[in-house]
Amino acid sequence: MRNSIIEVLSPSEAEELLEGIKPSKIEVELKGKLTKDIIEEISKIKKEPDWLRRLRLRYLEIFEKMPAPNWLVGIKSIDLEGIAYYVKPDVKKAETWEELPEEVRRAYEAVNIPEIEKRFLAGLTAQLESEVVYVGFKKWLEEKGVIITDMDTAVKKYPDLVKKYLFNVYPPDHKFAALHAALWSGGAFAYIPPGVKVPQPLEAFFLVSRPGEGNFEHTVVIVDEGAEASFLEGCAAPRMSKFAFHDGMVEVYVGRGAKLNFYTFQNWSGDVININNKRGLVERNGRLEWIEVSIGARASYVYPTAILRGEGASTEIYNVTLAREGRIKDGGSKVIFAAPNTKGKVISKSISFGNGINVFRGLIEILKGAENATAFMQCDSLLIGKKAKSITYPHIHIFDETAVASHEAHVGKLSEDVMHYLRSRGLKESEALSAAVTGFVADVMIKLPFEPAAVLAAILELEFSQIGGVA
Repeated sequence: MRNSIIEVLSPSEAEELLEGIKPSKIEVELKGKLTKDIIEEISKIKKEPDWLRRLRLRYLEIFEKMPAPNWLVGIKSIDLEGIAYYVKPDVKKAETWEELPEEVRRAYEAVNIPEIEKRFLAGLTAQLESEVVYVGFKKWLEEKGVIITDMDTAVKKYPDLVKKYLFNVYPPDHKFAALHAALWSGGAFAYIPPGVKVPQPLEAFFLVSRPGEGNFEHTVVIVDEGAEASFLEGCAAPRMSKFAFHDGMVEVYVGRGAKLNFYTFQNWSGDVININNKRGLVERNGRLEWIEVSIGARASYVYPTAILRGEGASTEIYNVTLAREGRIKDGGSKVIFAAPNTKGKVISKSISFGNGINVFRGLIEILKGAENATAFMQCDSLLIGKKAKSITYPHIHIFDETAVASHEAHVGKLSEDVMHYLRSRGLKESEALSAAVTGFVADVMIKLPFEPAAVLAAILELEFSQIGGVA
């Protein structure tokens, strides 16, 4: 076992460590043509209330009517009838790692999750395939009224809270969001009561072990008035014989004067196609910080969004994406300014290597009545190699004459001259690449607390330790 939580894993290293892990034993698997019967069966297995079953069926109808977003590069490669929509592992949910079957526990130990929880986290949900198999939290959270659990438990124990927020922060507005709303399973539910400050992060970690699997977890985080918290997402998967499909969703609510930092370290293996729908609603004087780090996956489509609904609300959204050889990273951020004196900043840092493709889509929309709103968008791209590509689509819509918005964009290539200089200072090829890329994302890393920043630096170092030159 690793002796420090900053000894983290790159996607390729995680693939290798998980290579010997057998796919989980399955109790239920649902696949084939997507019909109402499959949705009904998922709801029946989970013993859901009727309102939730009907909600799923409504979104299935919406999914069937919506057009596919064919403007997304690589999206046509998703064969929905070739995936399993729901995979229930033959594992009872545990409150200690010792309660899990040995082969399941070994999978999480391979990617260091029990040690990370012990040293760093206030609470953790760990998901295997379509269901959460472990929920752990520090006892003082319960004493302060903090809730950290899986979504199935939240539906049963806190139905009013779930009804209030589920698909209300993010009403599905495109085909794959509607698909998620029909099929979702697993995910975390966190509620921070008014005035409570949680000094250690909460985390949801997702592990997929089977090829051809669809993963549709749903996470809801509610930070009530004057409260403060940090939440992390992490994921891993072994190398697979065929692709797996991830279509998750995160809904965040930040109350008046509340603060939330939401960090995602997307570390899927190269056999996963990743869609993650993320939206946060921020009330008066609330603050939401998204930091999205996308390292793994064959193709990834993620656009964290903040809606600044209350006066004085603010957000900062940082994206770091790495597109290796043969990979596509289509991402960006959206900020909607819907109240006076709101502030928003979007910073994107993309690295394209080999023939990797990065696409940035950014939107700043300042609505009429959002007086004195201020917005800033910056997208920086680093190209490593002659075939690397970076494409940007920034959009700024201003409907209030008192608002101020600005945009910057920079594109640069890592030249052989720079690499020669770094090598002349005694660095190996991989060390020179890592140093150059770490410097490129330095202004994002300084925004992170120490441990997440160390995680990002370590992931980049591990990734570039396996890459050759820049030709």
